[in-house]
Amino acid sequence: MDGQMADGRLDAVQLGAELGQRATLVQFSSAFCQPCRATRRTLAEVAGMVEGVAHVEIDAEAHLTLVRRLGISRTPTVLVLDASGRVVRRAAGQPRTADVVAALGQAI
Repeated sequence: MDGQMADGRLDAVQLGAELGQRATLVQFSSAFCQPCRATRRTLAEVAGMVEGVAHVEIDAEAHLTLVRRLGISRTPTVLVLDASGRVVRRAAGQPRTADVVAALGQAI
């Protein structure tokens, strides 16, 4: 995956939002995706519990170039970025809170 971007990192320009100070939870969603709604709640809750963590939701249909570059094939897909924007974990489907917290542990 790192070969798909110049240095394997995502930045605020690509995401359309600022990165978290310590980590960023990036969620790719689509309009009629039921699991995306639950994922939004889970990620917002975790970001609210952990200082310096941001949650960024991206409409996959409106950002097809980024979706293709990252190889996103379904929604929701969640990327966990470290403070520098490097992807440290990636998962498709609705995550459990415990899994998100564990993934953040690798990023922080």
